[in-house]
Amino acid sequence: MPEIEVKKDYDELLQLVSFNLDEEEFGVDILKVREINKMMQITKVPKSPHYVEGVINLRGRIIPVIDLRTKIGMVKKEYGNNTRIIVVEVMDKTIGFIVDKVSEVLRIPSNITEAPPELVTGINSEFIKSVAKIEDRLLILIDLEKTLTGSETSEVNLINNNQRG
Repeated sequence: MPEIEVKKDYDELLQLVSFNLDEEEFGVDILKVREINKMMQITKVPKSPHYVEGVINLRGRIIPVIDLRTKIGMVKKEYGNNTRIIVVEVMDKTIGFIVDKVSEVLRIPSNITEAPPELVTGINSEFIKSVAKIEDRLLILIDLEKTLTGSETSEVNLINNNQRG
């Protein structure tokens, strides 16, 4: 009996939180996002990596905060009224990422995404999972697991552990 190929009438939907760094629009998987907060008091941590702004106390939990602009190779800038901390779960760790502004929650079909071009200018391309073409704009999807290398995850854990003790 020949195999029957079942064609899907739908594409898998990606649910994303979109945010901006300068004029660039980025997206992360909504399932990784725990919450989005306005800028708050960040406590500096001595000898922390250049991309770590410090730690915040979020309802009794000490969470390391990373300036995503600095981390992906963009120029640092002053925080404004729209600056947000996106609290995410990455490799079983809770981390805050500072972004210029959070735009919206999007549901897009996965078939409108494609691999990033080989030469991506302006930011470190190892963080880019894919690029989505939405109407008249491009949305860069970030792979949160790749924003921190193994040794960087250890550094962030060390900061987190030192703040508890």
